[in-house]
Amino acid sequence: MTNRTMAIVAYITIIGWVVAYLSYRKSDDKSPLVKYHLTQSIGIILFSIVLSIVSGVLVGILPSLATLFYIISLCPFILMLMGIITASNEAQRPIPLIGKLVEGKFNL
Repeated sequence: MTNRTMAIVAYITIIGWVVAYLSYRKSDDKSPLVKYHLTQSIGIILFSIVLSIVSGVLVGILPSLATLFYIISLCPFILMLMGIITASNEAQRPIPLIGKLVEGKFNL
């Protein structure tokens, strides 16, 4: 896989992240582009898990706000699409909302 392809695949669910990570670890060329997008992608995955738990608890407490929380739960999908676009342009821009928080946090 090329570096661009690995960076894009990293955003496609946790399985795509694992595939991209294993390809990155196996490659001789440790591209900073791939490492950056692997980090951004794992940040989106963790954000999605936390958002899911929080919205599940809050919908249990306030069922009248369920529609609002379902709309908010689309946020990780939108962030994933933004990450794919950034990776396809071979740029290293942080994802809005959480990108700056996860930069340099994971040792890949």
